[in-house]
Amino acid sequence: MCAGMLVLQAVVLFLTGVVTIGMTDIGAVASLSLGLGLAVLCVLAAGMLGRPGGYVLGWAVQVVSIGLGFVVPAMFFLGVVFGGLWATAYFLGIRIDRERAERAVLEEQWRTEQGAEHGAGPGSPASGDTPEVS
Repeated sequence: MCAGMLVLQAVVLFLTGVVTIGMTDIGAVASLSLGLGLAVLCVLAAGMLGRPGGYVLGWAVQVVSIGLGFVVPAMFFLGVVFGGLWATAYFLGIRIDRERAERAVLEEQWRTEQGAEHGAGPGSPASGDTPEVS
């Protein structure tokens, strides 16, 4: 989920670079460089999410996005929106991972219990019900 948010945010940040050309005194090259640089940073962060520091970079992108509001005021709003989406994806992902781990433990316990019950069925030496031989 976090990677998806960062990829969507990359598109918005690139387009923000395009918008800054007409809305600010920043030159076209600087505006496009800013937008493209932030978009690349988002994609880089999305690719690093499985490694140490990937999520830290993702949080840094959120801070930079909100800070970009000082250049393009609309980015205050968009930065907060994407920051909220990022935070939701981040914390929901942690919750899902925790619940998956708990479920795996419970399933393993269930399999162990079922295996013990099936291994000790009627006629097995463990059950005490040995078939009579005449």
